[in-house]
Amino acid sequence: MTPGAPAKKPVNIKELWPDVWALMRPRRGLLGLGLILILISRASGLVLPASTRYLIDDIIGKKHMDMLLPLTLGVLLATVIQGATSFTLTQLLSKEAQKLIAELRRKVQQHVGRLPVAYYDANKTGQLVSRIMSDVEGVRNLIGTGLVDFLGGVLTATFALVILLKISALMTGISMVVVLTFGITLKKAFSTIRPIFRERGKITAEVTGRLTESLGGVRVIKGYHAEGREAKVFSAGVQRLLDNVLKSLMAMSLMSLSATVLMGIVGAIVMYIGARQIDAGTLTLGGFVTFTAFLAFLVAPVFQLVNIGTQITEALAGLERTKEVLNVRPEDEDPERVTSIGPIVGDVKFDKVVFSYDSGKEVLHGISFEAKPGTVTAFVGPSGSGKSTTIGLITAFHKPSCGTITVDGIDLNTIELSSYRGQLGVVLQETFLFDGNIRENVLFARPDATEEQMLEACRIARVDEFAEGLEEKYNTIIGERGVKLSGGQRQRLSIARAILADPRILILDEATSSLDSKSEAMIQQGLSHLMKGRTTFVIAHRLSTIRKADQILVIEGGQIVERGSHQQLFDQQGRYWEMYTRQLALDENLFLAPGEGDVVPEIAVK
Repeated sequence: MTPGAPAKKPVNIKELWPDVWALMRPRRGLLGLGLILILISRASGLVLPASTRYLIDDIIGKKHMDMLLPLTLGVLLATVIQGATSFTLTQLLSKEAQKLIAELRRKVQQHVGRLPVAYYDANKTGQLVSRIMSDVEGVRNLIGTGLVDFLGGVLTATFALVILLKISALMTGISMVVVLTFGITLKKAFSTIRPIFRERGKITAEVTGRLTESLGGVRVIKGYHAEGREAKVFSAGVQRLLDNVLKSLMAMSLMSLSATVLMGIVGAIVMYIGARQIDAGTLTLGGFVTFTAFLAFLVAPVFQLVNIGTQITEALAGLERTKEVLNVRPEDEDPERVTSIGPIVGDVKFDKVVFSYDSGKEVLHGISFEAKPGTVTAFVGPSGSGKSTTIGLITAFHKPSCGTITVDGIDLNTIELSSYRGQLGVVLQETFLFDGNIRENVLFARPDATEEQMLEACRIARVDEFAEGLEEKYNTIIGERGVKLSGGQRQRLSIARAILADPRILILDEATSSLDSKSEAMIQQGLSHLMKGRTTFVIAHRLSTIRKADQILVIEGGQIVERGSHQQLFDQQGRYWEMYTRQLALDENLFLAPGEGDVVPEIAVK
């Protein structure tokens, strides 16, 4: 299954049954106990209507008042038993249902966390949050009191049917025809409602996704005064959700209306035939009252079916969407990745590597190079040339379409990701920090590191320069995505995190692009110390920072057009020379007096 691809057709109930059973099987003992409790509760509930016949015909009609107290005490005891069993049932199953929701959320989150990067590229963050938090919510109806209550109602109805047939077979037969007709109608109605609930989950995920994006990009929105536009987009999503809810409410209301009309029809039939049978002397008044009381137990499951059927339909729709996510194969379950490697040396080799994000649209075309252990390889080139894609292949975020990538002579496609990525240190162009304090963000790379090791990493990355001046120092909360820090400070934290990881392969994707020249120069000294003995890959924004790289690869249009050291490429006066001299000229223009920047130095346009 392609990561992020929606299911081509809805999963039907028969296909979902193994998943439903997988949820119920570990809890079958608890569900069995619940069924026993509901039987006791329902049996106790039958005592009151069953006693009505004796109260009217024998105690009142035949003046057997000596039976009044025992009958009353029996009804009272049955009521207490009914209440106690109902309370116990609710406590057991409701709590277990909430435990199931928590278990499923953990399971889905862990699974999503193991999915390939391509899946995240195809799905919005808010949609994934909705899958984890909202879609599993409905499964409580599979384990909670609703389903067991309905099963108990069916069993009670069966018992009631026996008594009703004994009292009046004619009235019972006619009532059953009406009830069964309504049951068939309900079955068709639920098949219509289920897609509505499924669509609701999809709409909720889309609206949540857009809202998450809007909140995360609030500074951009306010910067462009786009609050009104975002409000309209969100309002349109909410309206789609409202339309969906109203559609389902209409269907549910029609079912409730039908159930009420059904009750009225059955009641009218019983009233008419019962009165005629009493008049004919074939039915006593007490028998008629008892019949009407037990008839309620027969019809009650139909009313329950409207409610519990809707809940089960919602649960199955959520389970379908959850199953879609769980069916996506995690990247660490790739059958090709069977090689567990120990400490790596860091010899990385690309051999005629071709890569495309979408079929037929190549991004890299036959890339070949080798990065020897302990060397620095720099990638330069215009935006969109394939630099970050190459880095993504080194980190095993993606697999090459053709060609091979080897690490210490082993095909990277066959290496277990856990044994490989644990030896990487990555500082990406887009700095990401968690909403915690400085210490927690640095220690994220190596939670078991000592305080001294953490402080040393911060010193090398120059984090100490601003952290020591804060009131809470390294315990300072930095806000979501490090919003309370400047861009340069966030990048320093990200670099400190990579330093603390003590990686064998270090990847720096424009790691110093947000720093001023002075800070960058100081951090470059620290990074130079870190790079010793490690294989380092650098995507450079400022070409002046990679002059000491062992090899520089100039990438354009997904191909390596030049390679060599800084001096070798500069002497060739090719593409690297053009980029370097042009950037040098632009840097020099920053220091020219007003009016002097109109003339570009000859070296920049040669």
